Amino acid sequence: MSLQECDTIVSASNAILDGYTDTDVAIAIRDGLIADLGKKGDVIAKWQSKNELDLGRALLMPGLINAHTHVPMTFLRGFADDLPLMDWLTKHIFPVEAHLTNRIVALGARLGMYEMMRGGTTGFVDSYLLEANVLEEADKMGMRCVAGEAVFAFPSPAYPNWEAAADLYRAQAEKYRNHSRIKLCMMPHSVYTTSDDILRQSMELAQELDIMYHIHLSESAGEVAQSKELHQGMRPVEYAKSLGLLTNRSIFAHMVDLTDQELDWVAESGAQIVHNPVSNLKLASGIAPVADMVSKRISVAIGTDGAASNNSLDMFESMKLAAILAKGAMKDATVIPAEMAFKMATQEGARAMMKPDVGVLKIGAPADMIALDLNEPNVVPLYNEISHAVYASNAKDCILTMVEGKVLYQNGTYADGLYAETVAEMQDLVQWARSKANSL
Repeated sequence: MSLQECDTIVSASNAILDGYTDTDVAIAIRDGLIADLGKKGDVIAKWQSKNELDLGRALLMPGLINAHTHVPMTFLRGFADDLPLMDWLTKHIFPVEAHLTNRIVALGARLGMYEMMRGGTTGFVDSYLLEANVLEEADKMGMRCVAGEAVFAFPSPAYPNWEAAADLYRAQAEKYRNHSRIKLCMMPHSVYTTSDDILRQSMELAQELDIMYHIHLSESAGEVAQSKELHQGMRPVEYAKSLGLLTNRSIFAHMVDLTDQELDWVAESGAQIVHNPVSNLKLASGIAPVADMVSKRISVAIGTDGAASNNSLDMFESMKLAAILAKGAMKDATVIPAEMAFKMATQEGARAMMKPDVGVLKIGAPADMIALDLNEPNVVPLYNEISHAVYASNAKDCILTMVEGKVLYQNGTYADGLYAETVAEMQDLVQWARSKANSL
């Protein structure tokens, strides 16, 4: 029997596959998709490849999906720490962002993607200013990305008003319509930086373009108090509901300060929530009631938020914290088990990307996968692969990151060769940011 041809065969001692784990596994990749997987001997017997990656003692698993971040904000990592959310935003972040350039956003995005590649993240959902640069960098660097220009009621560097923002969205939706890795998402910033009309019109545009609708919502007690003052006593979720924003295409980031009634509304709507545990704790926003969300069958994904409020894009850290924070809050070690946290960081993240065939290793799915070094002392001995991925591993255990069958990172080397140049340019931005802050 003649062998079938594929582009790459990746093999490893252990793997987390579609609903089960296995040992001595190989995955055959053809045209960016998983063509076959199973025991290494069986796969090798059927497939002939141009490239073989034998990773030895390693754990193959789906790439993690960062379902809420602001990747260019790596340029503000450590810039304004130890402040409450509203002070952090209005007195430090927004004033510096008023001076953004395309180059700064592109550099920040590139550095953020290097960090995610290094840490086992293959896909991310992003919003920021001058977001066209993020989409272009993701396209060039080979990452999977769903993104959109942050929409405000006031002018931004990318548009003077809502009408111009809508035109920008339509043009970018057309540009990336048939792209396999890059998609658009409607990104109004929040209920306190937009308006009734913009929120309604942005949802209508999301429906027109058939894209997801992603917004910060009920992130802190301060936001709730502000919403009640601005919107006839309505809390953020009730206000969003009154505008028709609770739909099955909606994604609500943070959702920290909530009532049972609000969670019921979200559950009934089919909307998704993205939990950002590290950022929420660092900004003292509170602890999102993730166990209650899950008990009401709400889809919950995990994000890091931006590197300016985290201060990393480490999805392993966020995945572990999502599990253990819920256990501590509920005083119940059985809530959010490792399997559930892992699903939040993979398959639930894929829902936020409107790409349900990623986040899992199975035949026919895109070959978005990573590998962890199982020789590291923090993952020895090995009893349970998923437990190790959630509780014991960290971003620096990652030795391989691949998207659509293309290696983006392997053993300290980035495929595009621009890492050193990017770091040097980012260092130059430190003085720029300080000068803008000092001029306030």
